[in-house]
Amino acid sequence: MSAIAGNEDVMSGKVVTIGEWQAEPAVNELRRDGQTVRLEPKVMEVLVFLAERTGQVVSRDALLAAIWPGVVVGDDALTQTVIKLRKALGDDARAPRHIETFSKRGYRLVAPVQSPETPPQAKAGTAAVVRGQSRFVWRATTIGALLVLLLAAGYLFYAAPQRNELPVKVTGGVAAAGGERSEEHPTVTVTSFATINDDRQHAYLAQGIAADLTTDLSRHAGLRIITAPKAGQAEERKMPAARYVVSGDLQHASGQLKINVRLVDTATRQVIWSERYERRFSEMFAIQEQIVERLVHALPVQVSEAERKRRAGRYTRNLEAYDHFLRGQAALQARDRSENAKAREMYRAALDLDPTFARAYAGLAQTFAADYRNQWTDNPEQALTKALELAKTALKINPELPEVYWVLAYVSSVRHRHKEAIGYLNEAISLDRSYADAYALLGGIYTYIGKPAESVPLLRTAIRLHPEAGHLYFMLLGRAYLFLDDPEQAAINLREAVERNPANLETHVYLAATSIVAGDRETAGWETEEIRSLQPDFSTSKWLQNYPMVDASQKRRLTALLGELGL
Repeated sequence: MSAIAGNEDVMSGKVVTIGEWQAEPAVNELRRDGQTVRLEPKVMEVLVFLAERTGQVVSRDALLAAIWPGVVVGDDALTQTVIKLRKALGDDARAPRHIETFSKRGYRLVAPVQSPETPPQAKAGTAAVVRGQSRFVWRATTIGALLVLLLAAGYLFYAAPQRNELPVKVTGGVAAAGGERSEEHPTVTVTSFATINDDRQHAYLAQGIAADLTTDLSRHAGLRIITAPKAGQAEERKMPAARYVVSGDLQHASGQLKINVRLVDTATRQVIWSERYERRFSEMFAIQEQIVERLVHALPVQVSEAERKRRAGRYTRNLEAYDHFLRGQAALQARDRSENAKAREMYRAALDLDPTFARAYAGLAQTFAADYRNQWTDNPEQALTKALELAKTALKINPELPEVYWVLAYVSSVRHRHKEAIGYLNEAISLDRSYADAYALLGGIYTYIGKPAESVPLLRTAIRLHPEAGHLYFMLLGRAYLFLDDPEQAAINLREAVERNPANLETHVYLAATSIVAGDRETAGWETEEIRSLQPDFSTSKWLQNYPMVDASQKRRLTALLGELGL
């Protein structure tokens, strides 16, 4: 489906004229007077999106929603993409001939656009229907914007646990996925709740409620939760379909909360339960508990008394604290220095309102660990000590939360205490056997200690449990394949990671190294430019200082590969 209602054609393989340039989205190239310039796929997507709206000011939100659907990225990703586009076009931001910037608003393509279907006299303002390869097909703008905002509070790596129907066993002290699909456990998907009238302001709240329902339902040993795929992806990736689907919508206005929830049996296409809740916003937690009770009652599952007690212990009873927590989660996922600081502010605000909010302590811990890991602080050791202290506080408050053990594992891995981290992750999986993030981090740790072959099945499991995960799962898998001397598989997964987050430095580092192994000097040079663009003073030795990898042979190999590129 096109990003613009009414523009349904896809012009893969065709050329469109933008100013003095010929753009061919299918091969991500610009051509002018015999000169050819290659663009990254995301850069071409931005150009195409602007070309469809020539003469219109396109907001940054609209661009983020269309170009990175379902992925949480910081504003810096868009800024860097526009900078690369301007550089490729030879444009000047101060005297633009192609792309005009409107401070705090967005961008406008001012160059004339002419597609093969457009008469030669077409002027700026004609909306050219331009499309690239099928992998870049976009949803309608309004739907795309809503989905991104709904997913913005979704959890990657430190998140509400993601689940699937796969039985999981823990063997030899290390968690592993195994066994056949069990038909005796009902499979359930909780889709992202919609906001009535496209209420973008409260989209993060709608997603937070859906995530909490997913978390609560996952506590039942008799259920298997499957992450909802995007439209069309169940067929493309052959992902398992859930027998039951929970969906709903939400409206929050004037202190009132209205929630519609329905449970559908996909085998019979019948709505087997639905209900409408209209209460004061202050009763939101009580509504959520009632919804879970009704869902469990409607589903064919037996609930033990222990499970009932565990589910009864919610994260916080303070609505304002919960709101700050969700905002912190959304900011944390951007993995950007300024957004990390914003997340810290939100978590602290949540703790000011509820000092017993374990997951807010865990989130706060992760912001300090991120400061250390990304060298965003002048006192790294102090940041690491603070991260450990906060994570342990979270554990003391609530030792029943798998997310807390995940954060402890993350902090331990950053401290190079990988055996300790593996223990924490096994504990997280024992509490939630479908916790995708735990498998992903576990897979990452095995590569850190020089066992990439053990990483691959764990990361494959994580992706199967949570196919809509962001870039990190694929980056970790690509990294493992690099150290397994499989540059082809490494490149496939690393490119997938770049598609999901083009501003992640680590992905470009491993893509550069992979390209050298594959003998692709052109791509290696391209990735070197990307690394320099993201971090002008990049140095491999400095980058590895706080890196959790402890296998000396892998570090020597990575250093040698990047050294060939002057890094």
